[in-house]
Amino acid sequence: MGSVKDLVIIKEAKDNITGIGRFIFSDHYSVFDWGRMPNVIEDKGKALCIIGAYFFEKLNEKEIKNHYIGLVENGKIKKLDELENPTNIMQFKLLRVFKPKTRNGYDYSIYKKEKTNFLIPLEIIYRNSLPAGSSIFKRLKEGKIRIEDLGISKMPKEGEKLPKPIIDVSTKLEEVDRYISWEEAKEVAGLNDEEIEKIKEITLKINEIITKETKKVNIENDDGKIEFGFDENRNLILVDVIGTPDECRFRFNNFPVSKEIAREFYRKTEWYRELESAKKIDKINWRKFVSPPPKLPHKLSKLLSSLYKACCNEITRKKWFDVMPLKDVVSEIKEIFNTI
Repeated sequence: MGSVKDLVIIKEAKDNITGIGRFIFSDHYSVFDWGRMPNVIEDKGKALCIIGAYFFEKLNEKEIKNHYIGLVENGKIKKLDELENPTNIMQFKLLRVFKPKTRNGYDYSIYKKEKTNFLIPLEIIYRNSLPAGSSIFKRLKEGKIRIEDLGISKMPKEGEKLPKPIIDVSTKLEEVDRYISWEEAKEVAGLNDEEIEKIKEITLKINEIITKETKKVNIENDDGKIEFGFDENRNLILVDVIGTPDECRFRFNNFPVSKEIAREFYRKTEWYRELESAKKIDKINWRKFVSPPPKLPHKLSKLLSSLYKACCNEITRKKWFDVMPLKDVVSEIKEIFNTI
């Protein structure tokens, strides 16, 4: 069970043989590494599943290797255009996952031994601009990154577009994932220089595809995360899900249309301040120092449901859900935020 989607293993991945898995996209949401939050966002799972499938099928058109097999409806594997109704079940090739052991930090030595058929323990983040809430601002303030690293000559402002996309990397399987250098990423995951460059190259291609598709419906793709694995022959393949409002930070009319809306609500709570303090005290067991999070206000939760469904309709350009247009959803969410 994951924080926002559950994994069902149809066939286990073993040694050099990939398995078969299914994601059951739930209506749960997660922010700030907490895990499942206390309420749900209706139909979010189906909307994300459909958007993810849409982008996987775009990657297949471009012959970009990935783990996607298809969607499941009434027990049958289908492509997107074969579905009768939206589904929240996606079938994919399953890779092995090796969680690093904790011994005075994290022990990644297994990635020097294993060579094929596993999830690479990194998240790759592309950035086209720096919207409000981007971790870049916090890292610049703390001196963890320099403006030179971003390819710009002066301190950026919120909402600033970058002259060209930058690619960041973080850990994937730690209790609090952390941004690392590409040199450390190479060491952590047992990668060589050529594989690092290939990851960057594929990430830029995927960014281009997502940006092109969302731009058609006036959605701006500010940034997004991508995950990779190695298949049986150590070919890089894209895994997890891409192009959704949970994996990406999208904007419409300069307003966030992604999980960022939930983040913005929680940043104004005492719970968030507790969480930030706890992570500084104990990077592994920080949750035990934090009270349970509050629920989203009911009206905001309902509007977030509409937002996910409207994004799905508009990005795929098909009416999967009976919901008002995205511009109207955004307008109503803005009104709520003006009163918080």
